[in-house]
Amino acid sequence: MLSVYGTENGCLIEHPRVEAVDALKAAVWLDMVEPSAEEEKDVEAALGIDIPTRGELEEIEASSRLYQEDGAAFMTANLIRRGEDDRPESSPVTFIIKANQLITIRYHHPQAFPVYIKQAMKPQATAMTGWGILISLLEAVVDRAADHLERVGAIVDDTSKQVFDTSFVQRPTRKGAARRRKKPKNLEELLGKVGEEGDFTSKMRESLVSIGRMVAYMQAIIDQTKLTREMKENRARIKILQRDIISLTDHSSFLSGKISFLLDAVLGMISIEQNGIIKIFSVAAVVFLPPTLVASIYGMNFKYMPELDWTYGYAWALGLMVLSAILPFLYFKRKGWL
Repeated sequence: MLSVYGTENGCLIEHPRVEAVDALKAAVWLDMVEPSAEEEKDVEAALGIDIPTRGELEEIEASSRLYQEDGAAFMTANLIRRGEDDRPESSPVTFIIKANQLITIRYHHPQAFPVYIKQAMKPQATAMTGWGILISLLEAVVDRAADHLERVGAIVDDTSKQVFDTSFVQRPTRKGAARRRKKPKNLEELLGKVGEEGDFTSKMRESLVSIGRMVAYMQAIIDQTKLTREMKENRARIKILQRDIISLTDHSSFLSGKISFLLDAVLGMISIEQNGIIKIFSVAAVVFLPPTLVASIYGMNFKYMPELDWTYGYAWALGLMVLSAILPFLYFKRKGWL
């Protein structure tokens, strides 16, 4: 799909779908979303550039993502969005600047694009040129990234509270009241949630790094051009954008470290819970071992066994079995192993 945008009274306006070369040349922004072969040919004929294919967009080397050709600057960065089931989706988006005209090529739908388009339909204080729209788009992307990281931080904090719950229950013993920490519920679910946020944070950091490289490349291009008033404003906006990207990258690194710690903590909790279950089975096996031994002794069929002719032999054996089971249980209880 090819969307053609122009400007009027400082606002962004969308033109109806046109294929005329002059109409495409007059547009200030051409937004190509999953473009067809015909749309690519129309844009290439109108602007005299070679539109990169989807395979070329996904190449990760810098020479394939940041370059100049046919009088145009080609810049590609990974943008992230939350897709179905709230899972992160990362895909490259190419920004092309030629003669102060912007062309974007994307094969997914980052939320920053419709948000910016809705805002740009109102009068803007910034210049509505190709460079101005590009910087504004990146500002919207960075703002969206900040919102995503804030959400990740909130989820991590909430999960941390569930894992490291400070509430205790009182359990009286002979030595006084022993405090026992409540176990968080659904540790497996918490582990999955933390893992998803860790995956999202790593993809977000990758996206911010690619955007940072692109912004640095943009600054180098602007420094080589004639510094008009608009370009001076664009350079100042780019510097602010770079500082925001650096701060968000640092914050994503901090969240990654916190998530790694939380993953280890949840795994530790699961291990403790499993060890508790194994301990119960071990204690049960030890408790029932002496009664089994007593039953085995009196189950032997020897001819000369004093208790066989004893009137209270059966009661004696049962009592001995019960006593041999109670004594280990009381001992483990006293030691605090139960």
